[in-house]
Amino acid sequence: MTKPEHSGTTGRFPDGVWGFVDDINKYILVSSAFNMWMLTKTQDPEDPLRSLYDVDDENTIWQVGDWWHNSSVALLAGYVATGIVPVSDSGTFNGVGRFNGGPEVPFFVQNVQQGKRYRFRIINQSARNVFTISVDSHVLTIIEADGEAVTPMTVDQMDLLAGQRYSVVLTANQPVANYWINAPYVGGTASRNPNQNATLSRAILRYAGAPKADPAGPMTLGPVNPNALVEANLRPPEPTINITLNLVVTTGKAQWNVNNVSYLPPEVPTLLKILEGANKPTDFAVTENTFVLPKNAVIQVEFPPNDDDEAHPFHMHGNNFWLIKSNSSDLVNTVNPIRRDVAGVGAAGTIVRFTTDNPGK
Repeated sequence: MTKPEHSGTTGRFPDGVWGFVDDINKYILVSSAFNMWMLTKTQDPEDPLRSLYDVDDENTIWQVGDWWHNSSVALLAGYVATGIVPVSDSGTFNGVGRFNGGPEVPFFVQNVQQGKRYRFRIINQSARNVFTISVDSHVLTIIEADGEAVTPMTVDQMDLLAGQRYSVVLTANQPVANYWINAPYVGGTASRNPNQNATLSRAILRYAGAPKADPAGPMTLGPVNPNALVEANLRPPEPTINITLNLVVTTGKAQWNVNNVSYLPPEVPTLLKILEGANKPTDFAVTENTFVLPKNAVIQVEFPPNDDDEAHPFHMHGNNFWLIKSNSSDLVNTVNPIRRDVAGVGAAGTIVRFTTDNPGK
């Protein structure tokens, strides 16, 4: 998942004190206002989103950013003195950009092979510009937002605020040719900087076998009637495994049952068994109530309503979870649930959802 590390003091961010870390695939990016960057990568074969794409490497990162011909020191001083928001001279795509009257430097080229699915990690590393991303004749399936997996959503245009990151999957399913990757931007009043031309902010998607030339189609700002990303429609990932835990108190006894099992400490502690190689449900006693779950899965646990009128705290060690349904409400919320690591269960029922992405050490 792609996460930023940067300075937020005065003008240090646009002048170069920032970077990004991807903690699933171990990308480390360090950049400056001049969009020079280094990258190292160690592929994680257990990426929970791995089945959704074929290619994800150092060549599938898209950085968009604003380019300033002056340093932030002068720009900030002018802003403080006048209240007029500075306007960038141009936008860049992976460090390459053009401005009115400037040199026609070659656009960045993203090479693809027909029939493959590409995971592009898009990062808006600008100081303030909002970029709108689209690819002519292609759709983008969003699978991650700011380091968090989401239920896949297919769009043909998406806005990125400064600092936002998305992973999208693009399927190279069009005829072999060159296609524009559109990355226009807004930020301040463009007329205040005659260098700016947002239409020039773009790159080229080039299929293997296509000529080394600009696309035949015109430069546009994107689709005319876009199926654009609406951020409010993003959802947390759907569960891949569902577990129900029925809680019952034995009448007249200080005894709780979970799915009709009362926990009894085993002679050999559960963790010690795991260290010795236990990894199947049959390796544990029934009274240990041990669930063996795959890595990087999305697990939903439901605690059905019961006759107990108390709210008993349920806690997960080393993990937090989405609280899909609180026992204080009948609402099932998959739109914007909070994340926490303790919630009340029992009484009116509770639903939590988590990912098995922290196995511990």
